[in-house]
Amino acid sequence: MRILLVLAHPLEDSFAASVARTAREALEASGHVVDLLDLYAENFDPRLSKAERGSYFDIPYDTSAVADIVARLKAADGLIFVFPQWWFNFPAVLKGFFDRVFAPGVAFSHDAAGGRIVPQLTHIRLLYALTTTGSPWWLVRLYMGDPVRRLLKRGIAAFCSKGLNFRMLSLHDMDRATDAKRRAHLDRVRKLLSAIR
Repeated sequence: MRILLVLAHPLEDSFAASVARTAREALEASGHVVDLLDLYAENFDPRLSKAERGSYFDIPYDTSAVADIVARLKAADGLIFVFPQWWFNFPAVLKGFFDRVFAPGVAFSHDAAGGRIVPQLTHIRLLYALTTTGSPWWLVRLYMGDPVRRLLKRGIAAFCSKGLNFRMLSLHDMDRATDAKRRAHLDRVRKLLSAIR
């Protein structure tokens, strides 16, 4: 399987970077091809431009500004996102990735009758999110309603593909995580990704 592994963290020595390295190693050890897209290292501009938004309903929609990343997305069989949750949401660079790359004609198309959108990423078989939160699990899930999981599963995954395998693995309370807890999380990442066939 060809996996597009998207990392969204500005620090090269972050725990997210360790998760991405562990993910890549586990996937490659299982025979998968990994295309690492480090949004910060590749200087991805998350800002949806005036021209991009103004032409959102044009057919075809002009994705030339992100054509290289669109090609990498179209070549993938699976997507794995590695990112921290900040303020119970995606980092801005990842939100911008969805805004600019998961565009009409790429991730979905507009139903000619209006209203609904038609999934276009039907070749994507899995979407995994490997994430951390600064808050404890009960605050994320019970108080906030797990907004990132809902956005990824019910929004992005469901509207852009059909029947894909969705998984989300989170290390909660990251700000107080011990080395042992972080190592245990990396072991869970390794186990999860080693099982992909």
